[in-house]
Amino acid sequence: MYIIGENIHIISQNVKEALKAKDAHFFQALAVRQVEAGAQALDLNLGPRKADGEEVFPWMVQTVEAVVDVPLSFDSTNILGIEAGLKKVTKARPIINSTSAEPERLEKVPWLAKQYNTRLVALTMGKSGIPVAADERVTIALEKLIPRALEIDFPIADLIIDPLVLTVSGCQEYCPELIEAVRTLQYAWDPPPPISVGLSNVSNAVPRPNRLLINRVYCALLMGAGLKMMIADPFDADLKETIRLIEERDDRTAVGRLYLQLHDRIAEMESPLPADVDMSDPEQVAIWKTVQILLNQVIYADAYLQQEMVSL
Repeated sequence: MYIIGENIHIISQNVKEALKAKDAHFFQALAVRQVEAGAQALDLNLGPRKADGEEVFPWMVQTVEAVVDVPLSFDSTNILGIEAGLKKVTKARPIINSTSAEPERLEKVPWLAKQYNTRLVALTMGKSGIPVAADERVTIALEKLIPRALEIDFPIADLIIDPLVLTVSGCQEYCPELIEAVRTLQYAWDPPPPISVGLSNVSNAVPRPNRLLINRVYCALLMGAGLKMMIADPFDADLKETIRLIEERDDRTAVGRLYLQLHDRIAEMESPLPADVDMSDPEQVAIWKTVQILLNQVIYADAYLQQEMVSL
């Protein structure tokens, strides 16, 4: 799994304060820690920065590149700020995150990616927003995103399609459709474009104690559909262990066997079954309840882990 570290994110109060103070040491330490924890690229989500983007992005590039060599992902809607940052990149080939299928973005951002020889994240979202159904998201990729790349001779291998993870709290019906979008996009073009998601979005607005469990169960399901790249938290040891269990086919523990079974069910386009779970094991029961909400089989509630089990 190719992990793009998510932790330099303007939603974090610590990041906001460090950015305001231009605290280079804070960002350098955070960048190094993410890479040491396994991040293969770093997402720089600094927000729109309308007032100072053309100053902040170059500063951030120089600050972070002073201590790490991995690709930087420019996560912003500020095109001028992104371009200012790209001009300062001296190490690994960067990523622009992102364009959408909205006409103005699709006109400008792919050209910027081509001009600076970057990879480009492209969201399956148009003027009317994000569709629920998997086939509608795939259609945006096939009819808007890929044709635009071909039009400007941008390599499909560098076009990273993001079919958009939404939170299980409030957008539950999107969760299983995203799994199918990941699966289908692998057959959308020959050769297929890379696919990436923002994993932690699935647990946005969820009470903190449940967030990490939801993230790693969803990761296992998405890996079953073929996902090999994501923006995620490299500090989440349990998430990384789940990935390892699946990638190494490690079935030495009961929980490892369950994650492999979930992965394999999705890979075979089957529904996970209660028979896959040892209902006497509280950890497996929690995983199973999480599968049910992510597949939209049981209505999500913040206290879903305390609710009585529902058989399918």
